Amino acid sequence: MSDKNNPWGSNKGNNKGGKKPSGSGSGRPPHRPSGNGGDPIDFDKMMRKAKDDFGGMIPGNLGGGAIGLGLGVILLVLFVTLCTYIVQPGENAVVQRFGAWERTKAEEGLSFKFPWPIETVTKVNVNEIRKMNIGFVEGFGRNGATGARDVPEESLMLTSDRNIVDVDLVIQWNIKSAEDYVFNIKDQEATIKKVAESAIREEVGQTNMFPIITTERNAVSQETKTIIQQNLDEYNSGVNITQVLIQRAEVHPEVQQAFQDVQSAKQDAEDVQNRARAYREDILPKARGAAIQLIQNAEAYKESTVAKSTGDAERFNSVYESYLTGKDVTKKRIYIETMEEVLKGANKIILDSNGKSGGVVPYLPLNELQSKTKKAQ
Repeated sequence: MSDKNNPWGSNKGNNKGGKKPSGSGSGRPPHRPSGNGGDPIDFDKMMRKAKDDFGGMIPGNLGGGAIGLGLGVILLVLFVTLCTYIVQPGENAVVQRFGAWERTKAEEGLSFKFPWPIETVTKVNVNEIRKMNIGFVEGFGRNGATGARDVPEESLMLTSDRNIVDVDLVIQWNIKSAEDYVFNIKDQEATIKKVAESAIREEVGQTNMFPIITTERNAVSQETKTIIQQNLDEYNSGVNITQVLIQRAEVHPEVQQAFQDVQSAKQDAEDVQNRARAYREDILPKARGAAIQLIQNAEAYKESTVAKSTGDAERFNSVYESYLTGKDVTKKRIYIETMEEVLKGANKIILDSNGKSGGVVPYLPLNELQSKTKKAQ
């Protein structure tokens, strides 16, 4: 066959040594660049040159196909690394495009994005309950035991009655809006801590010390939680306060003795007041009972006196009416009754008006004899 039938060269003829002539390649015509012509580009020659340049990095038994596969794998890895991200359970992914918020992905799984610097992803765990301490710092000892170190600049607070109380506080919170948490507040944990310190100082400053360290801890905690949440909502922070706990509330050590003296004085005062209340509770019912008895006696005396007076008046009226009907008889009866009443308890000597017995009737003093007998017994 004439070479004219193959203008790009022939695999036969003078190629007796087995060496392929330049440009033959794998039987495919070499690529010609567009333009005004020029020498053809031999890709096989370029691959061999790359192999020679990289030396041992490319094994000799690998051809251009292996390099292409490697480049493909590298491109795939770059694509997966730069253009995909995974949202874990409980996470929200905030996607920014050229720095501005684009979307928030809340569904877990694989997602795609444009590579940096077009889009960036910030992942936020919205289900995690986070904890923050105010007034103390937790630490671990050599043996693994936990301990707490007091932070006076955070824990010392002034109460409404001008006392100093040492309060340790634990704040538990989570994230309710990932985009608000990322964009609306800077240095989120420090901001939350400052808001919490301000809220607890406000509430303690409006409460007396004794309720804080005794019975009103829960009320102070709930009111503090409300204040913190209101302030953070005004900032659109995306933070949800789940719980506020007062771990410790005590009197400052430097005024502990004075506080104990005050409490002792208060206790003494309460004891005196309790005894006074007990005496009052004992004496008042008795006084009320005596007063009621006096009133009842007076009422009875009044009723008795009125009744007696009424009876006397009625008896006098009846006597007067009898007197009007029979004056002589009535006078004699009144005289006799009166003498009986007068002489009933007197010693009597009876004289005989006839004078037969010398005018004197023998008299035996029975009353005197009875009295002497009683005295002798």
